[in-house]
Amino acid sequence: MSGDDIFQMFGFLLPAVVTGVVAFYFFRLHTRNEEGRRRYLLHKESQKSALPIRLQAYERLALFLERISIPNLVVRVAPKSADKAAYENLLIKNIENEFEHNLSQQIYMSDECWNVIKAAKSATIQAIRRAGLSESDSADKLREDILNETMDMQSPSATALAYVKKEISALW
Repeated sequence: MSGDDIFQMFGFLLPAVVTGVVAFYFFRLHTRNEEGRRRYLLHKESQKSALPIRLQAYERLALFLERISIPNLVVRVAPKSADKAAYENLLIKNIENEFEHNLSQQIYMSDECWNVIKAAKSATIQAIRRAGLSESDSADKLREDILNETMDMQSPSATALAYVKKEISALW
């Protein structure tokens, strides 16, 4: 083979190689786009089915926050006896039971939101304990002290509920 023959074969081979490289590039680009489209559609479909579940979790935790709000809690949970310590423990146990009942809802929300809810629960328990340190001698007097102590401050539940509402609005 002469140099002209090699040059002529290279001239025929070069367009085939360029066409093959371009075809490979477009095939790979098309495959990536299809994979991305499928992933997007799958994500969109899962979001459509997960959104109602997430909203239900937020609803349940909003209800939890309303139920442990000190005025609502004290009205809903009446003392069973005149014992102040027993009433304090009853209120705290009621909060803990409500919390445990809604514990699984944390998987549907952000860690920050869950931490705000836990902080509201802890702050509510601390307010009850602070009122329990008062000089009151009966459960009814403790009930009044709890309401009086928390009347002038914003409820921890109200603060947490505002955060939950803000997070829900971010879903839209």
